[in-house]
Amino acid sequence: MSEINKVVLAYSGGLDTSVILKWLQDVYSCEVVCFTADIGQGEEVEPARAKAEALGIKEIYIEDLREEFVRDYVYPMFRANAIYEGEYLLGTSIARPLIAKRLIDIANETGASAISHGATGKGNDQVRFELGAYALRPDIHIIAPWREWDLNSREKLLAYASEHGISVEMKRGKASPYSMDANLLHISYEGGILEDPWAEPEEEMWRWSVSPQAAPDKPTYIELTYKKGDIVAIDGEAMTPAAVLEKLNGLAGDNGIGRLDIVENRYVGMKSRGCYETPGGTVMLKAHRAIESLTLDREVAHLKDELMPRYATLIYNGYWWSPERKMLQQVIDESQTVVNGKVRLKLYKGNVEVVGRMSETDSLFDQNIATFEDDEGAYNQKDAEGFIKLNALRLRIAAKKNTSTKKS
Repeated sequence: MSEINKVVLAYSGGLDTSVILKWLQDVYSCEVVCFTADIGQGEEVEPARAKAEALGIKEIYIEDLREEFVRDYVYPMFRANAIYEGEYLLGTSIARPLIAKRLIDIANETGASAISHGATGKGNDQVRFELGAYALRPDIHIIAPWREWDLNSREKLLAYASEHGISVEMKRGKASPYSMDANLLHISYEGGILEDPWAEPEEEMWRWSVSPQAAPDKPTYIELTYKKGDIVAIDGEAMTPAAVLEKLNGLAGDNGIGRLDIVENRYVGMKSRGCYETPGGTVMLKAHRAIESLTLDREVAHLKDELMPRYATLIYNGYWWSPERKMLQQVIDESQTVVNGKVRLKLYKGNVEVVGRMSETDSLFDQNIATFEDDEGAYNQKDAEGFIKLNALRLRIAAKKNTSTKKS
């Protein structure tokens, strides 16, 4: 503990991190720097400043990271069509490397020897934060209070806050029974009745989307413009990455799109049931695969699909800053140089349908070859006979051998 002169805390201003702030001061007798990130969680972050100041904090970083989050983390991930265990769009996972990076940046700027976070000892986030931090600064000291203290219940946290004069805002009305985490890509729900995988989520739980049954009876059509694998415009209007995702969240959520209820395998070894709302991301994945279907070479597309589960697992497990993820990213980004064009989508009652795709510069679709009508010699159908026989050669050899073996 004597080695810790200053610690940078990932600080939200809520009960947990407010208690952690005071606990760090008392237990480690060190100076604390507070870092609060706005990555689109939909809540005011500036009030955290006043709470930190009330606890004597002099160095406070409150940063709007929404554009950086989508541009440098969400967009690269969607170029890979990344999805974990066939369903999860990695909304929480992809936010952690950015927070880890800024924790280390601020530690370097302020001369801090340690960082601290409020992730529990049961979850994935502790791994993601700390793998990222060690990759960026191998000598950093990491303090994870949930692995050290005995304040392992809300009642104990509230008692500690009361004892030490820590202001805790009690929300009016019925408190949410769920543990929630939000950013511009998604919102997650865990705990409460969700700990029973047989229990259906309550309709009131969902925040960003209407139910498909309550969605409008008229479909919404949108057109996305792609440049090098990234959406740069919606319905012809140029937008920044964060503005694109925010717009898609609204459009998709209004049409009942993006809800997910899964049991996933955490990196630490346990299974966990969680619910997610990723309205804009659901649209992005569908649309990106559509524009790739038109512009990517077949073998490149298939190779990307083979690499994707490994890439997604790296992100889920916290290896964004690893050399293997960086290597895969270079391969993926190289493939995206030709992913240019437009995709037209129909959003309707929980569904995303691709109803059109085009690329004036990079389409590999040749109507003259693909047509069922007269192709005027563009494709010689007789060539298929030799192609089939060559590919059937090993099958025919094996079949003849099996036949002769049975006769003998």
